[in-house]
Amino acid sequence: MHDEIAALIARLLAQRWLPREDPLARKALLDETFREELDRRLRDSGLYLHEHPYAGHISLGVARAAEQAVFGGHDSWQSNSLQLDRDAIALLVVIWALIILPKRQRQLDRLQADADASQTQMFAEGKPISREPAMSPVLSERTLLADFGDRLGGKTRININLGQLARHGFIVRRKEGVAEGPLLDLAFDYERTARRILDGALGDLLGHRIPREDEDETDDERIDGQPADAADSEEERLNV
Repeated sequence: MHDEIAALIARLLAQRWLPREDPLARKALLDETFREELDRRLRDSGLYLHEHPYAGHISLGVARAAEQAVFGGHDSWQSNSLQLDRDAIALLVVIWALIILPKRQRQLDRLQADADASQTQMFAEGKPISREPAMSPVLSERTLLADFGDRLGGKTRININLGQLARHGFIVRRKEGVAEGPLLDLAFDYERTARRILDGALGDLLGHRIPREDEDETDDERIDGQPADAADSEEERLNV
């Protein structure tokens, strides 16, 4: 008998990501029994299904219990398993902040607008989360270099790192523009990283480019003045 769970795991390992619209991906997200068995098998292998309701793709991540074995070193903690250098990770954080944070705000605004409109309709149905490409801004490579070149290694280094990020599926380069790739929305934990960026060093660096959400927050959740560099923290490692 065809083992759909084994097929899904094999495809995710080989292809690294699948769109949510893929039949097996949809089954993993919607079929509770299928998902429970999938999670069990992945957990036994030190993995988990990495997905977010606002992201258009799914992938695999390293489970917490296996992090030490994968990322732990004799004298340091690795921020990623893709051999990305510190400046490449820093560039990825900047791109994530400039694309995913505005995208998420647009998605939330769209959901709120749909909710407000449905209140006036007697038989209104809930609308799905918008994951249209138009939700994600496209960055100009020239502007990225002008604004952050002196901090991220200069033109040559940024160009090399953009090529690496594109090969790993984080971004798509098109006509001197940087667009969202299938893994960008899954690169970091949004709930944790967004607040670190907005309240930390990158919040000052990026200034008004990133929209803030008016959210209440406890002192324990806030990390003032800390650099939002994924390479600096065990907690801010890549999720994919």
